Amino acid sequence: MRTRIGSFRHRPRFVAACFVCSLFATPLLTAGAAQAQEGFADWRAGVDGSFPSSPQGPVDPPQSAPRWTFSAETIVLGRTGGANQTLVGLLPGSTQFAATQNASALAAEAFNSNQFWQGFSAGPKLSATYRDDSGYGAEFSYFNIFTQSATKTVGPTGPTNTADWLVMYAPGAFWQTQDFAYQGMAWKDATNLYGAEANGRLDLSPRVTVLGGIRWLQLNDTLVGWLTPADRSAPNWKGPCLFPVPATSGCALSDVPNPPGGSVVVYPPFWTTSTRNDLYGAQIGVDAKLLELGRFSIDGVIKAGVFDNNAEQTTVVSMAKQLYTAQATTNYAAFVSEAALQAKYQLAKGLALKVGYEALWLDGVALAPGQIRETYTTGPPAAASARALGVNCGSNVLFQGATVGLEVSF
Repeated sequence: MRTRIGSFRHRPRFVAACFVCSLFATPLLTAGAAQAQEGFADWRAGVDGSFPSSPQGPVDPPQSAPRWTFSAETIVLGRTGGANQTLVGLLPGSTQFAATQNASALAAEAFNSNQFWQGFSAGPKLSATYRDDSGYGAEFSYFNIFTQSATKTVGPTGPTNTADWLVMYAPGAFWQTQDFAYQGMAWKDATNLYGAEANGRLDLSPRVTVLGGIRWLQLNDTLVGWLTPADRSAPNWKGPCLFPVPATSGCALSDVPNPPGGSVVVYPPFWTTSTRNDLYGAQIGVDAKLLELGRFSIDGVIKAGVFDNNAEQTTVVSMAKQLYTAQATTNYAAFVSEAALQAKYQLAKGLALKVGYEALWLDGVALAPGQIRETYTTGPPAAASARALGVNCGSNVLFQGATVGLEVSF
């Protein structure tokens, strides 16, 4: 386990945090200055004796703001960003199989993990807010983005006599090619996200509210690699091609036997990595009413905080069709920021329709493709094993999309 909380100020997100905090400070100082100006004007008016001695006419009693607000929304977010890791490389089909191990690290990149596009997925977002007459309040919220995934298959690259080797490489002894020339190499990446928070609130003015509290987020990511279509026979040819007798002989891709159709041989995926990030931290933010026209209004929210990421990675590697597991955990400093715009339309007293845009940025998280470089393997002829060198938490990811729902106040 490696602890890097103290390293936060040495990374670019520290600069981003300072920038976001300055954004927070601007409306706070502006609102404070405006209030101070109003107070000073009231004091001067009292000194000058310009206060009216009696009311000039009947005044309607002000209506108190609602104490409770409940919101139920559907949130639809898509993920961008991720780890930079080559998943599929290409080597000339004329390369001898025994030579592909050493050459696979230099293979031409055919697919990188940063090319995954998982699309959008939806989930619920629920919140409750309480406000008393003094301007103090509290809010609680929860959201869940159901699993979103993307799959990419590379190859087969052509007829046997012109095909390229499809290769995947990891530190140590592990490398993977297709078993037969008719196969492609497929990868799937899947992500889900959960979160809950509790904040205290303070109204600085009728339009500006500051907030601060605690937040928890869980980000899960899984990467799986396999060969498709499945083997039609056991790849027993790999032994003689890896250890040829005589040593000058070997197998190029065009020499690999192409088995006839028959019973499918089911083997496990050659690579599976899962990561879990549990982020716990404190945040501050500003909630402001940007526009109000009759029943229509626009609100803006911005939040940011520093988090402790308790990250875990588990990798299962298949070598010679046998499975080996590696696992590691760490604590790492992370930064989370959120920005949202919401348009509201009052359908009736205490009932509003909400439509908005939301963006959530997580920096300092572990994604599954980034753990390939943290998994060291030894293989035949030595005793095979897989060992986790640590957890790579150097990735950042942005979730953004739309929200729609109803809000009830009373």
